Amino acid sequence: MNTHHHLPEAIHFLEKLMAIPFIVGFIGYLLAVYYSNRKFKKWPFYRIIFFTLGILCALLSITGPLAKLAHQDFSIHMITHLFLGMLAPLLLLLGAPMTIFLRSISTHNARKVTTLLKSKPIQFMHQPIIASVLNMGGLWLLYTTSLYSSMHENALLYLLIHVHVFLASYLFTMSMIYIEPTLQRHTYMYRSIILVIALAAHAILAKYIYAFPPKGVPQPEAELGGMLMYYGGDAIDLIIIIILCHQWYKASRPRIRKSTDYSHSNQTSDIL
Repeated sequence: MNTHHHLPEAIHFLEKLMAIPFIVGFIGYLLAVYYSNRKFKKWPFYRIIFFTLGILCALLSITGPLAKLAHQDFSIHMITHLFLGMLAPLLLLLGAPMTIFLRSISTHNARKVTTLLKSKPIQFMHQPIIASVLNMGGLWLLYTTSLYSSMHENALLYLLIHVHVFLASYLFTMSMIYIEPTLQRHTYMYRSIILVIALAAHAILAKYIYAFPPKGVPQPEAELGGMLMYYGGDAIDLIIIIILCHQWYKASRPRIRKSTDYSHSNQTSDIL
């Protein structure tokens, strides 16, 4: 068995088609920065860098030489998975696209968008546990069933899986670290527990792939792909953990200082 799939021409077309939303999104982001800077304080340059890198990671994973090799080599496929399903969503989120979009439009339209974000379906999807199930559950289905081999033979399935992998990962990352304005803020402890469970599910899946390759994948490629998923995923997950811990520290620091000041005041009163 091997992973050299005979791809329908439609899949090659879809790869180019999938690149369009990212290119349009990048142009829209730059325009939003331009209009926002005319009305408000300058948008941080580092956020533009993050967003640009996120777009590049996404484009590399869905079109071009790397994407072409991913159809023939499972280990290369896993690199594109890390790019599209982990690194690109994180980098794009750090660019804060929704924030800059809301800043660039009129107050009236911004209120309409905010009303949409308050809707029950969106709030439900933003729940950390729901986002985790959609993200990790989708990956388990992809690599432990015949979906992986089938998507290389069915253009529509190929498109749906790639869209799901990206959107589910973006939603998962957004539910764990609050970069954008968030209407329903879950506690750091709750998010941390869900994150640990999700990371464990990802690590276990990587080990499962190493031992039990998806249909049509040679054992050596599965072993290398599993290691890439395990260690590469850990590296990206570490960034999420650091950001979450930093946000938690910043959120709790004022209370710690207040408590310390209060204790110091009481000690001073006792001495006096």
